[in-house]
Amino acid sequence: MKPFHLFLAAMLLAGCVSSPMGRDSLDEIAKDYVQMTLEIGEREPGYVDAYYGPKEWADAAKAAPRSVAALAKEAEALSARVAAIPAAGLEPIERRRRDFLLAQLRAAQTRLRMIQGEKLSFAEEAQGLFGVRVELKPLSAYDPVLARIEMLVPGSGPLSERVDAFQNRFTIPKERLQPVFDAAIQECKRRTVQHIQLPPGETFKMEFVTGKSWSGYNYYQGNYNSLIQINTDLPIRISRAVDLGCHEGYPGHHALNMLLEQKLTKGRGWAEFSVYPLYSPQSLIAEGSANYGIDLAFPGPERLRYESQALYPLAGLATRDADKYLDLLKATSELAGARFTIAREFLEGRIGRDEAVALTQKYQLVSKKRAEQSIDFTTQYRSYVINYGLGQDMVRAFVEAAGPDPRARWAAMERVISEPTLPSDLLVRR
Repeated sequence: MKPFHLFLAAMLLAGCVSSPMGRDSLDEIAKDYVQMTLEIGEREPGYVDAYYGPKEWADAAKAAPRSVAALAKEAEALSARVAAIPAAGLEPIERRRRDFLLAQLRAAQTRLRMIQGEKLSFAEEAQGLFGVRVELKPLSAYDPVLARIEMLVPGSGPLSERVDAFQNRFTIPKERLQPVFDAAIQECKRRTVQHIQLPPGETFKMEFVTGKSWSGYNYYQGNYNSLIQINTDLPIRISRAVDLGCHEGYPGHHALNMLLEQKLTKGRGWAEFSVYPLYSPQSLIAEGSANYGIDLAFPGPERLRYESQALYPLAGLATRDADKYLDLLKATSELAGARFTIAREFLEGRIGRDEAVALTQKYQLVSKKRAEQSIDFTTQYRSYVINYGLGQDMVRAFVEAAGPDPRARWAAMERVISEPTLPSDLLVRR
């Protein structure tokens, strides 16, 4: 990391020197933004999802983090400093950098208000933290979807139990998890590098863990390295191998973080991209692109073909009903929005945990244990849940607006995950 630190320091110094008469610069603000973010991370564990900048900055944050109230004032002051830099005098990519910093600082201000005890509605949280307006459907809007799924899994007993029992037939034996996931991630990578050039020497380490509220997590380490963890608290079904391989790996979180480091942190010396605050617009882009990346890498019938030919044999599973299983997954994906409605009702106190679990069983068609894990995630991460569905929809719309040519879609995807992209950017057709 030492050469990178020298490079980054030189770029920051260049930013100061290029500011005549002591005028402020985005480079100067970016350094202060990183320091503030690291200090917030000392006040709220988990706030900083990744950091790979100078060690002395992290050491300084650990040694003497400012109070939450002082950090709130700092976030306000930094926002004012960014706003004072005229956008008209900047190159287009620099204007996007300015907008990105403003959005990240608005999110920091919102999170600091929450840390200090301010209660926000679900919609206010989503707007303040992730920069999106949330419009949620009532749960009754998903009843027709449940009726269609009834036709796919006929029988007696609650629909959630029938769906869960059918899906359990596709569970990967624990002793076969490693080879199945290794193969899936490599295939996700193979398909990604056909369209996006990744940094040389990039790599990741994969671990199987327990005791988490999530199913998979990518801890980006910097220098194009990631730690990918897969939670085995609940049985893992065959579809999750491709899902998590793309989402956590390629073209998901691992690819996004590498490209931002290569293109922006190292390529342009933009220090703000060396830190990733979880509760920020970055997360909508990260989760949305990671989810959509699954369909981008495995369009149409290609996923069924690959899983049947490669993953099912590795898992020792019969392929007889593989097509029905995938059809069921596609149908249940139409229920994704119900999760966000349940989360809103739960977080705003209109329903308790037990009712939230029961509604999750009904409208997500999962077992009680899986429903409990889902509500545990909502309890821990709150409105963050909207990033998966809404983010995916927004990234999909932006990428597919490039046209049906896969090359054009992958090029649009690369722009999303390698530039200072905000949710609002996804509403602009380029």
